[in-house]
Amino acid sequence: MEIKNNNASVKIALQGAHIYEYKRKGEEDLLWLSDISDFEEGKAIRGGIPICWPSFGMNNASLPQHGFARTSMFEHIYTKEIDVGTTQVLLRLADNASTRKLWNHKFELDVMFTISSTLKIELKTTNLDTKDFTITQALHSYFSISDIRNIKIKGLENKLYFDALQEKNFLQKGIIEINEEFDNVYQEANEEIVLEDNSKKVHLKSLGSSSVVVWNPWVEKTKRMSAMKEDDYKNFVCIETANAFEDFKLIKPKESHTLSVEIR
Repeated sequence: MEIKNNNASVKIALQGAHIYEYKRKGEEDLLWLSDISDFEEGKAIRGGIPICWPSFGMNNASLPQHGFARTSMFEHIYTKEIDVGTTQVLLRLADNASTRKLWNHKFELDVMFTISSTLKIELKTTNLDTKDFTITQALHSYFSISDIRNIKIKGLENKLYFDALQEKNFLQKGIIEINEEFDNVYQEANEEIVLEDNSKKVHLKSLGSSSVVVWNPWVEKTKRMSAMKEDDYKNFVCIETANAFEDFKLIKPKESHTLSVEIR
């Protein structure tokens, strides 16, 4: 589906409730999308903002990597024009026979997009079951950049992080610059994050989350990845709003948790 208003335009796939283009009026796409990404049923789109749910990474051996939401078909609930420059879109995934085979819980997963001069995404999980369940999740945002060597990421200074490549914990010293494969999960990350790229700045403010993932596969891993050209690592960085590791969420029956990010 395509949405346009006086401030911005977006493209959203019903599979995965996956936004893969966001352009403010007169500007380039803020999100990165692979030129060779699959747009096929059952295959995740490479780029944009995949929704990793109810498991992030490989922390649940019974589920596919990053869960099943990103390859599930969502229902379009409504598109609402708030004003000439603001549009809201609500998509929903409810449990069904296929999801219960993978993850035997009753749930409702709502994704609300608010499209304006900023982009806001709210991921609301509601437990409709009679027992608690635990989730990890992420808005796996791919940002388009001029070159990976040009960027700086601010707002994570002095934060503890888990280096997934070395499988060790460290303290972030100074701003983040990337010149090799990078896969860090930052904890207690509650401040606004700023991505600086030449003359462009992207601001991210998250709620319902205290973990942030910064990722770039660099040269060798990119060659092994699906739906990527071998030099694509230069053109994006992922800064992911997450509930990961110690930031997992236990949701009791009839309760909800909302993970959100506003990008400007």
